[in-house]
Amino acid sequence: MFRDGHVHTKFCPHGSKDTFENYIERALALGYTEISFTEHAPLPERFNDPTPLSDSAMQKAHLKEYFNEISELKKKYENKIAINAGLEVDYIEGYEREITQFLNEIGPRLDDAILSVHFLKDSLGYSCMDYSPENFQTMISSYGSLEQVYQNYYRTVLKSVEADLGPYKPTRIGHITLVHKFQLKYPINRTFDYEIDQLLTAIKEQHYELDYNGAGTAKPLCREPYPPAHIIKKAKSLDIPLVYGSDAHQAKELGQGYHLMDFS
Repeated sequence: MFRDGHVHTKFCPHGSKDTFENYIERALALGYTEISFTEHAPLPERFNDPTPLSDSAMQKAHLKEYFNEISELKKKYENKIAINAGLEVDYIEGYEREITQFLNEIGPRLDDAILSVHFLKDSLGYSCMDYSPENFQTMISSYGSLEQVYQNYYRTVLKSVEADLGPYKPTRIGHITLVHKFQLKYPINRTFDYEIDQLLTAIKEQHYELDYNGAGTAKPLCREPYPPAHIIKKAKSLDIPLVYGSDAHQAKELGQGYHLMDFS
């Protein structure tokens, strides 16, 4: 069975305009038997998106249309592919109450979901950690060092795992090494084995899954999955379930990185 648990859609403001059918027909051509559409969930209303175009997530007003379209697609393709209605929910430190409230509202409609960290809190507010190399450089300058950015990222991902976000909290943790997205431009001179071990232990204790994400293989300044092989080896030793995610933002990106990843 070829399952993709992390796919974005036309409802993503920073994605493509490919239709759901474009994605599904491409998925069928690749031999998919299951696909989860996991659009970026609306951000909390009082949270100010720090990206230049404020385009990190779908609008709350579009949720009804999003779920209705997927519901129709389930019927259309019911004998060809399993389709899940999902969301990629941002964990934002300091907004746990709002995230929980949103999940309580939308949770009954979710077949699948991912909990991810894109925004880091610091003394100046919040930054979108994976937006661009230039923005990442600004973060390094603001934090005082590259190491401090990495430490805050892993600290925040651990908080996301441990956070009480109610009964509909996603149980799959997204791209846990996303901070490496620009590593070939900003190489880090130390490992974070302690932080990774701590994180994997928490994931294991919570009986969560890992998003084994192929998008990093296609990023010119990363060129490895999120997470890479040595972390996957540790996750397997703990029997943490791995779910492949293309993290596709256009139909042609489905399946990206899969041939470079170890699912044995």
